[in-house]
Amino acid sequence: MDRVLPSTAEGMVPVARRRIATAVGAVLLGLVALAFAWLGDRAQSLLILMAQRWSYAPLLVTPAIFAAVAWVTGRWFATARGSGIPQVIAATREPAPSSTGPLVSLRTAAAKFGLTLMMLLAGGSVGREGPTVQISAAIMIAVHRFLRVPITAGVYIAGGAAGVSAAFNTPLAGVAFAIEELASAYEQQVAVLVMAAVMIAGFVSLGLAGDYVYFGVMRQTLELHTAIVVIPVVAVCGGLAGGLFSRCVLRLGQTEHPLVVAARARPVQLALGCGLVVAVLGVATQNTWGTGYETTRAMVEGEQAALWFGPAKLVSTLATTLSGTPGGIFAPSLSVGAGIGNFLSPFLDAPAGVVVVLGMASYFVGVVRAPLTAVIIITETTASRGLVIPLFAAALIADAVSALVCRQRLYHGLSAGFLPPREKG
Repeated sequence: MDRVLPSTAEGMVPVARRRIATAVGAVLLGLVALAFAWLGDRAQSLLILMAQRWSYAPLLVTPAIFAAVAWVTGRWFATARGSGIPQVIAATREPAPSSTGPLVSLRTAAAKFGLTLMMLLAGGSVGREGPTVQISAAIMIAVHRFLRVPITAGVYIAGGAAGVSAAFNTPLAGVAFAIEELASAYEQQVAVLVMAAVMIAGFVSLGLAGDYVYFGVMRQTLELHTAIVVIPVVAVCGGLAGGLFSRCVLRLGQTEHPLVVAARARPVQLALGCGLVVAVLGVATQNTWGTGYETTRAMVEGEQAALWFGPAKLVSTLATTLSGTPGGIFAPSLSVGAGIGNFLSPFLDAPAGVVVVLGMASYFVGVVRAPLTAVIIITETTASRGLVIPLFAAALIADAVSALVCRQRLYHGLSAGFLPPREKG
């Protein structure tokens, strides 16, 4: 009996240490996510204020910042480029070795934090949700390493999922994201770890930022006879547009066409050109800057936006993504989807807010190919619980349409660029 008790106690030590590491990491990443959100909003506000006072200043400032961020990223922080989600997916392939590498290091996370803020200051059509996933995974890994807890794929998944939860204030979406997007390394036994991290990060966000609804409240519903017509139209349009976006991003990153290869060989000049496209669109429209949050929220709550907002935001987001600079596509994709719904709403016999929300789900699924995550994110960020079934129907249709246009899922395709050479292909 004396021998059993010590061994039992010793066996409990690693479990307790893992739980402590998860709790501490979730609290820290929740605080960082809130700070990131606050600073991101301030950066966007400064850009809009500058554009209002000096209308054509962004034509110089935006391309210059794009080029500078591309240069800094390429020279010192190559693993901080793009969304951040592909890096986490790549890191889960070899959890232990990757924990000491650059994909999820605190150095990369700090660069991601600062450079994404610079892109928002420049008016780049980027989101902070993808970067928050990479930053959160880095924090979770650092805490586990500090407490000498073994690094498994579940640690990455828990950190990334908690990042989504804290960024959008959507705990359920964090769990769904872990299953759908980080599922290549998902194990049943990490479910509790994921849910604990998501819950703690969610409570941190809730306690400090309040119980807010990210994109505003949309309480309208859809009658069955209307849904039969509206859902397929919006879903096909959103899925097609999202699939084309993903196909374009992946093809331009993989093709060996001489012009594209030459452009990729000059990343600073490429970023400068992409920044000029973003600046021209921003100056011309005055509402395609940054995440598109304000315009999206207005459309969700029933306000009509210009019909060209969706196409213009799509081009701005594509240009920003192709620039190779740090920044996510979650929020911009939801904004583009809202714009597509706004474009279609005058031609459909349904409440404008409903069509906008369906457009958000359809385009987001078309880009990311994660129907469950899309439906839960949009339900939680718009309080549109009465549209759960129409949203699922639209998401499934959009997913099928997008798969016909682009077979490879965007984040998993992009993650190949961060894998060791022996694992590519």
